[in-house]
Amino acid sequence: MKEFIQSLPKVELHLHLEGTLEPELMFELAKRNHIDIPFNSIAEVRGAYSFHNLQSFLDIYFQGANVLINEQDFFDLTWAYLLRCQDDNVLHTEVFFDPQTHTERGISFETVINGIHRALVQGTTELGISSKLIMCFLRHLDEESAFKTLQQAQRHQDKIVAVGLDSSEIGHPPAKFERVFKQAINLGFLTVAHAGEEGEASNISEALNLLKISRIDHGVRCSEDEELVKQLVRERIPLTVCPLSNIKLKVFDSMEQHNIVDLLRRGVCVTINSDDPAYFGGYMVNNFLAVVNAHPINKAEIAQFTFNAIEASFVNKHEKERLRKVTQRYLNLYQ
Repeated sequence: MKEFIQSLPKVELHLHLEGTLEPELMFELAKRNHIDIPFNSIAEVRGAYSFHNLQSFLDIYFQGANVLINEQDFFDLTWAYLLRCQDDNVLHTEVFFDPQTHTERGISFETVINGIHRALVQGTTELGISSKLIMCFLRHLDEESAFKTLQQAQRHQDKIVAVGLDSSEIGHPPAKFERVFKQAINLGFLTVAHAGEEGEASNISEALNLLKISRIDHGVRCSEDEELVKQLVRERIPLTVCPLSNIKLKVFDSMEQHNIVDLLRRGVCVTINSDDPAYFGGYMVNNFLAVVNAHPINKAEIAQFTFNAIEASFVNKHEKERLRKVTQRYLNLYQ
């Protein structure tokens, strides 16, 4: 099973680039940019990655991002992630970035996006990994900041396919950004949003109704609302689920309690993703293995996570068909 998962074609739809900052790179960039960090060793950094909720993670996440200063830093961060994709046979990835994390501390929007975009383009040409870029608004900041960030993104619509919503869910409901998302849609951006991770199932419904989003990031709390689950199945609304993240942030006490396999068997378009893998203990293969080790599941069901991700992706129908064929050929080897 491990061999099957290792070589299984994969598509990742929920990945925060800033969340791929491994301790080794954090130290390297801190030294390069003369930034003081509150850690003396890589082991000390890893020891700090013990979280009791989303906010305790965000506190250290934003602290780590302080070492990202120059365009080359953002290139190096993105390139390191793409090499992980190559190791895990991720054929296509749709990555999040949080420009406000950087513009709030004086780093220009252009510095951030140019470094990321240059790496993604190189990833396509040199590694054969296709990608899309999604800009997220930080929901703990105000609407005015989101509108300003959207304005900056307009100059880069050739690089950004969609906008999203992340950061602290509690106390920051989707309604707070209804007007921002309406304008983003009018400008031609696709839309996604984090909902139903720490927040209640009602946040999922609100995000769908008010933000008009294409897919739900996380969404595991949907199980609390039977009618919502039926809607997700009926309308094929994707959930980009992050199993290891959900355990690390105490959304579930154990992987055995996770509802991802149950949702899959009920016909929900659930996908497996790694979220912030440097902080949560693993990239795509690790997340697949964590689910498989905790739940009796067959190879066709495992491959369905990839088929769902292809369906939920923002690539065109011809590329979706190509990815489906690649995945089906692989599955046929094991049937």
